[in-house]
Amino acid sequence: MTPETVLTALQDRDVMIPLMCSLVAGGLIGAERELNRKPAGIRTHTLLCFAAALMTILGLRMAEWVAYLPAGTQVVSDMSRMPHAILTGVGFLGAGVIFREGGSVQGLTTAASLWLTAALGIVFGTGLLGLGLVGAAITVLVLVVLRVFQWLAPPSPVARLEVELTTAATLTVGALEELLARQGIRCGAVGYQMDQESGMRRYETLLSSRRPLPAPEAIAARVQEAGGVHRLVIAPLTLDSAQSG
Repeated sequence: MTPETVLTALQDRDVMIPLMCSLVAGGLIGAERELNRKPAGIRTHTLLCFAAALMTILGLRMAEWVAYLPAGTQVVSDMSRMPHAILTGVGFLGAGVIFREGGSVQGLTTAASLWLTAALGIVFGTGLLGLGLVGAAITVLVLVVLRVFQWLAPPSPVARLEVELTTAATLTVGALEELLARQGIRCGAVGYQMDQESGMRRYETLLSSRRPLPAPEAIAARVQEAGGVHRLVIAPLTLDSAQSG
């Protein structure tokens, strides 16, 4: 490859403009993910959008490929295979950022943003710059604005707390809620049981938080400060138990 070839490629507006747009679009989407400390950030999204645009342009310019084929060889070109192959490959990349934590599944939004970023790269690669820019703007808008609604919605419960108290314990439901609130933990409706023979009380509730829950040892230590704790259980919720609870 000569310097003249490189210079010609850099001056090709049909190639460089879509590639630059893909870098900008991937960077904007990745920046939102990076600011929220997600597994796939600005570099991953930028490279993915750029690669999708690059491969799409490559497929569109198949007529310019240099290939030495035997005489009489027939080449069948189907451009629909390139987007299909790109999006299929991105599916494996998206699966790498999805994981289950307690009763919730994390990483679904990031996986969707990766898939959409690849789709935008394909759009840019085909030269539909207006459509690609509109799609990128809407994507960033959805990720940023709809996060506000997510914060307004009540958090889903992620753990079950059971506290069994001795007869000498003075811990009330209100005191329990206050102890947990100091750690940023929200209680659901508190169930109450009392053993008539022993006089022991038992509280049961679901815990939720907008932030990751503190370690079980930290939660247990805070509850035990009230005194009179005979038995304490903190168990993460599975999807099935969360629905049945």
